[in-house]
Amino acid sequence: MIKILEFKILIMKLNLDCIPCFVRQALKASRFCGMSEKEQEKVLREVMSLLLNEKWNKTPPELAHVVHAIVRRYCGDPYAEVKKKSNELAMEIYGEVKELVEKSEDPLKTAVKVAIAGNIVDFGAVDKEKVEDFDLLNFVKKIVSEELDVDHYDKLKKELKMCEKLLYFADNAGEIVFDKILIETIKEYFPVRITLVLKAGPIINDATIEDAKQVEMDSVVSEYRFISNGEVGVERNSPEVEMWLKEHDVTIAKGQGNYEGLSEFSGIFYMLLVKCPVIARHVGVKVGSKVLLYR
Repeated sequence: MIKILEFKILIMKLNLDCIPCFVRQALKASRFCGMSEKEQEKVLREVMSLLLNEKWNKTPPELAHVVHAIVRRYCGDPYAEVKKKSNELAMEIYGEVKELVEKSEDPLKTAVKVAIAGNIVDFGAVDKEKVEDFDLLNFVKKIVSEELDVDHYDKLKKELKMCEKLLYFADNAGEIVFDKILIETIKEYFPVRITLVLKAGPIINDATIEDAKQVEMDSVVSEYRFISNGEVGVERNSPEVEMWLKEHDVTIAKGQGNYEGLSEFSGIFYMLLVKCPVIARHVGVKVGSKVLLYR
């Protein structure tokens, strides 16, 4: 049965389970860029020292930013190549996935499911070493064939009918190709202007302007804006981002990081695969759930 749930606004603050997850992410990233074991130890000791001295009253993305800034200081952008490869592999199946959307009974809802399926390409939350390990096409087909576990699609469709300006927070490279399919489908049905929000600089495999250019987002997006990676850009819970929300009629936010970072604001449609027990408890679903949630 599809869950249609009522939600009150619950700000997503740091959970103690996030702390060992940050350490795991730092270790994975340092291994990703080929550090020696001694160098990995150095990174982990600095990360653990930072976590011990930082206040834990921040949102998970805010603390993740300072953790990954340490990793980048030692080895630059560990995920630069895997991001390019993710975009390339997703673009290879773009035509087949687009056809799947266009031939479906409800192309808009199918495109929503496709965008949610793309959220699997997450090297921070999913234990994969190569983008090929995700088997993207078969995973997309699987998600499209299933019902959503939280389904506020009717609300989204109603809001889009009255929408002139849409704010869309992207999540990961590779995934951004499936966001493009959703954005293209929205524009086929509704005369909306799209503002795409990306990371201002590299962090894990999150999408940046380079990824948007690689998958030719310029053809469907009117404007770009940028949120922080811990070094440049504005934080998601900032007054600037609150103003962005007010300037747009509808906001869509992809992925767990945006769910965490935007949680103090209301009136947002969240699209994500739930990969974390903390978020699963916060949403009220199981890990693995497919979510289109309006809060």
